[in-house]
Amino acid sequence: MSATEVVATYLAETYLPLEQAAEAIAGEQSTGTFTAVAKETPELRQRFAARVLSVEELPPTGNPDLPGTTRDTSREAGKRSARVRIAFGLDNFGPSLPNLLAAVAGNLFELRQLAGIRLLDLDLPAPFAERYPGPQYGVRGTRELLDRPDGVLLGTIVKPSIGLPPEELRLVVRELAEAGIDFIKDDELMGNPPHSPLADRVAVVTEELDKVAAHTGRRPMYAFNITDDLDRMAANHDLVHAAGGTCVMVCVNLVGFSALAWLRERCALPIHGHRAMTGVYTRAPQLGIDYVAWSKLARLAGADHLHTNGLSNKFYETDEEVLRSITAVRTPFLGGYETLPVLSSGQTPGLASETYRRTNTTDLLVLAGGGIHGHPSGPGAGVTAMRAAWSAATSGIPLTAAAKQVPALQEALDKFGSPYDGSGSRRG
Repeated sequence: MSATEVVATYLAETYLPLEQAAEAIAGEQSTGTFTAVAKETPELRQRFAARVLSVEELPPTGNPDLPGTTRDTSREAGKRSARVRIAFGLDNFGPSLPNLLAAVAGNLFELRQLAGIRLLDLDLPAPFAERYPGPQYGVRGTRELLDRPDGVLLGTIVKPSIGLPPEELRLVVRELAEAGIDFIKDDELMGNPPHSPLADRVAVVTEELDKVAAHTGRRPMYAFNITDDLDRMAANHDLVHAAGGTCVMVCVNLVGFSALAWLRERCALPIHGHRAMTGVYTRAPQLGIDYVAWSKLARLAGADHLHTNGLSNKFYETDEEVLRSITAVRTPFLGGYETLPVLSSGQTPGLASETYRRTNTTDLLVLAGGGIHGHPSGPGAGVTAMRAAWSAATSGIPLTAAAKQVPALQEALDKFGSPYDGSGSRRG
């Protein structure tokens, strides 16, 4: 890859010749228009036109066509699919996240020539690393703040996600912290509502965490949701920082990559990157932006933690897709951009062994909402059960054997079970 080019990889589906469709993408997203125009010279095209690097035909996907797709009725060939790589000269937009997206995504999702188009990956040149420093804390910095040099990091979400007044939140935080939780976060639905203003939550939570730390020696990290308009987001960060908070949460898609990068420049705390609304980009297989590409942009913008979903989750993603997302977040690019994968959605103690077996790492933040708060003996026992499950998983001890020594784990397995048998296969 040239030091002055971005290489974008797409899944393209079309009824036209594949090379023609690829050229349509390159032209639309650089110098092309529907007809030749004044001032359009061979020299200009040579310097600024995007270049098709390769077109690799793939087996048919079976995906439905996008609305308005052009079909070439003069040709007998049906819809064809290809992995297309296109190089975009950095001279067109410079090392700028919003302008990068205008180039590699922009109008291409609207092209009639394409029955399907999905941005799969991005290879970025060094000028982006010079412009965007990326995560300030990442895995190592988060571990240092938590004084957890090894082992999986266990966390939870405040439940119920809305409606809990600050003084009731205090009790929940106290029980979780005393049980040895590493991380607690606001739900993405909890912003700055009248019934629980951010300032009140910050005061109550930091006071309670300080009290717990005074007699346990450990202070969990609490990620306050500061997602808001730019001026308020900066003020929210300053509020958390001034009170002694150690983490802020931002819903990446709701503020945008540029706003995240803007916050990163001003931020003194780890940024917990929530993926709310990512399904808009990732769920339809024939359209949008794949998580691999999306996560690179979020990491570049400065997310220290990034949600990947978890195994056996309550949403649409398969285990294979989740594992691919975890791998994507853990894979360095541009020489670094270390980000902590955050596993969430339906996580319980029964998933620990299979998650560890298939990820082969403890550099994970595992968030169990209902899996902790829904424990029959309460959230404290839920934390104990999760900790015991992960200890057993990393030690190679079957969960059923560990549960005989830890009643809280047995209770959790009795209630939540596990979707996997001992060999890693799905039950049923």
